[in-house]
Amino acid sequence: MRNPLAAGVVALLLASLTPAPASAAASCREVDAPVTVLGRTEVVHGTLCVPAPGATTVQLLVPGSTYNSSYWDFPDGRHSFRAAQNAAGIATFAVDRLGTGRSSKPLAVTLTAFVQADALHQVVRGLRSGEYGPRFGRVVIGGHSLGAAISAVEAATYRDVDGVLLTGMTHRVNPAGVAAAFANFRPANLDPKFGLLHPPGYLTTAPGTRHASFHAPGPLVPDVAELEETTKDVFSPTEAADGLGVAVLLPYTLLIDVPVMTAVGSRDGAVCGLLATDCSTAATLHAAESPYFGGPLRAYVLPDYGHSINLAPNARDYYSAVSSWVAREVDR
Repeated sequence: MRNPLAAGVVALLLASLTPAPASAAASCREVDAPVTVLGRTEVVHGTLCVPAPGATTVQLLVPGSTYNSSYWDFPDGRHSFRAAQNAAGIATFAVDRLGTGRSSKPLAVTLTAFVQADALHQVVRGLRSGEYGPRFGRVVIGGHSLGAAISAVEAATYRDVDGVLLTGMTHRVNPAGVAAAFANFRPANLDPKFGLLHPPGYLTTAPGTRHASFHAPGPLVPDVAELEETTKDVFSPTEAADGLGVAVLLPYTLLIDVPVMTAVGSRDGAVCGLLATDCSTAATLHAAESPYFGGPLRAYVLPDYGHSINLAPNARDYYSAVSSWVAREVDR
């Protein structure tokens, strides 16, 4: 005869070992965070997602040039850095940089990396104080490309975060690769996606150029390429100027003394190569980058991909490496 007590115990054990479905992993809300920059009140828009049990650590995620917050939660259902971090028990606040997405759009010439960093510093304070709902004890700022440079400026200037994630950025760039990417930029108000009424001074990518600029030599995936065109955004050259000049070309990041993780694609034409950073392995990347930071550094290389590693076919390996780093180095 079947023992109902034993059967119940087995059922409870099985339930405890079965992971919750991804759809139940986090609750998300849209947030308009007020900030004051250049004497004006602006809005940084983002999506705050918190795992169902709650979280003490949040990642403030900053997209790179011509991207917005969708970079961190790409709408193809396969490339969600945000969902992977939430599933690992980490909250996320993926934002649109000022000038992009649903954030305020100041005059392009007034936007610099330091202005963006000032805005993000105010967002960090809001995350810690509970201004947007939950109160977080630990904040990791993370960025991609230009967003990484802005994140580095924020962390080094204000020293208000517990960890820094830098992707698509190293301290020795490939001039030819950067020049090739810039050759594909055009005024946003001349692009059909944005139109003539878009505020002047912002740049975007020419149609059909994003794979060459951000993903090659990774494979061209048609649905990803199509979505990239519909979700692409803008940037201001002035935020790139001091972002590159200060965060990359100067040893400004030596002021960062909290744990840092640097992650790149091994074939990133913008920052890797013979005259730039040796990105062939995590060990070579660590050796090249460790002199630029005042705290512990973790290096990660995603094989055989270019600049925008969130959208690589094997990006889940990198997502997992980031959440493991947070658990070991930030949450300890």
